[in-house]
Amino acid sequence: MSGATILHVDLDAFFAAVEQRDRPELRGRPVIVGGGPGDRGVVSAASYEARRFGVRSAMPLRTAAARCPEGVFLPVDGVRYRAASAAVMEILRRFSPRVEQVSIDEAVLDVAGSEALHGDGEAIARAIRAAISGELGLTASVGVATTRLVAKIASDLRKPDALVVVPPGTEEAFLAPLPIDRLWGVGEKTRTALADYGVTTIGELAALPEDILRRRFGNLGPPLRERARGIDPTPVGGGEAAKSVGHEHTFDTDTNDHATIDRTLLALAEGVARRLRAGGVKAGTVAVKVRDSSFETHTRQRTLPTPTDRADEIRSVAAELAAPLVRGARIRLLGISATGLTDREQLGLFDDPDGRRARADRAQAAADAVRRRFGPGAIVRAGLLDGGIADPFERDSTTAPEAPRIGRESDPPPSGGAAGTS
Repeated sequence: MSGATILHVDLDAFFAAVEQRDRPELRGRPVIVGGGPGDRGVVSAASYEARRFGVRSAMPLRTAAARCPEGVFLPVDGVRYRAASAAVMEILRRFSPRVEQVSIDEAVLDVAGSEALHGDGEAIARAIRAAISGELGLTASVGVATTRLVAKIASDLRKPDALVVVPPGTEEAFLAPLPIDRLWGVGEKTRTALADYGVTTIGELAALPEDILRRRFGNLGPPLRERARGIDPTPVGGGEAAKSVGHEHTFDTDTNDHATIDRTLLALAEGVARRLRAGGVKAGTVAVKVRDSSFETHTRQRTLPTPTDRADEIRSVAAELAAPLVRGARIRLLGISATGLTDREQLGLFDDPDGRRARADRAQAAADAVRRRFGPGAIVRAGLLDGGIADPFERDSTTAPEAPRIGRESDPPPSGGAAGTS
């Protein structure tokens, strides 16, 4: 099917599926990955058997236990999941060099140029699914379309173990009957605003006059309508490794002083945030690295609901991730890294009704300009004054900390905070 060359591959209930594959006695049982039923963490993944009880990712484990008392609760095993993910990516690269890994359990690839060797997009999708199933014992849902946006929606439409092909020229008709919240960038607030115009489906949004969308949503309105029509010019990456920005700080003397640890995390977050802004990108994931006096190193990461380049938001997530790692220990090294970098703005049409974030952005831009002209020490946060913490730009490594191990978070995300599950 010439033209439909973008494939979105999404592994089904990935963490739970790996557990069921490796432990045959769990097949057909409701498996919940994230920790114990009485823990304060959240669900990282739920098998489809568990989802029938209403268990979902990011749900508190205690809620999941109440909904599914017969569920098998397991801790996250990042080593096995990363190994399985890497094996899947190797399969994808057999069919195209243009593979962009979106997360540990999904990727998008452009197979244009591979058709002479492997067949059209649909044939390649079938071959990929067969290879993942036959070689790895896992299932994947695949969407095939002319754009990554439509392919993503297609892969999610009939999970699990599904193949959905959207032929060229049918994108708008394919999207039209789907509920509006399936469209990227449409959250609860945007959905509510569109309901004022009687819009509940993607097709109704596509039919809405552009001038109405522009009046209501400003410059964000026309792109929203374009996506509703299946238009997405975003190219597939060339298979480059995910980039990251990070800073580390090694203490002169191992410390268990919480004030020192807090100031250090703030300084590291400031350095990471400045580099993000300088590069015109935002972080989709924040990771922390903690090395204690016995040289034991621990890492934790969290995917953010909205990418950020704000030091306060990075520091908040990092502090929460680090809290259980520094408790009762003497710390030798701290590090913060930002990964999942993107230069795309996620739609947040009503996230700043009083303009507070916009004013903060302007103030931050002005501060950055002063630092560029007069040096990083020209403007310093009050919390870092006389704190004995060197500016990361002046002293610490600018290489990212080692790839974080996937692990269960000790607590659910704070209300209203920038936290989530990967």
